[in-house]
Amino acid sequence: MKTLLLVAVIVSVADGGVERLHIGPSMPGSPSNISSSDRSLRRVALAAAYSFNDQSNDAFLFRPSAILGAQRQVVKGFRYFIDLNISRTVCHKRDDKNLQSCDFQPEGPLKQTFFCHADVWLVPWKNQTETLLLLCKA
Repeated sequence: MKTLLLVAVIVSVADGGVERLHIGPSMPGSPSNISSSDRSLRRVALAAAYSFNDQSNDAFLFRPSAILGAQRQVVKGFRYFIDLNISRTVCHKRDDKNLQSCDFQPEGPLKQTFFCHADVWLVPWKNQTETLLLLCKA
């Protein structure tokens, strides 16, 4: 039986199928997939959008329009790796409105969406959120 298991492992590794050997939950401390409906994910996505708005020279604010995928890692808080779309709203930066209450631009020349990958660190007990990495493309 041990020989058969060893052969199965060798064949699987040689075949490039290491992921297929994974049984049970992920290792402690490693990122794990989370649902796009995760409660903390909204806060993390907004943090990424605020970072985008701080770096952008656009006259309008952008806010998350879709969360495409997310992972969370436990590291002195939570580190989130998210792929999301952020879209231009009708709110001007100079108005300093609540980003969550801004409607998206209607169809037309001002409508714009970026695909972004963000790495955000959240420490809820310190009420601290920091965007460590934000890469976006049109």
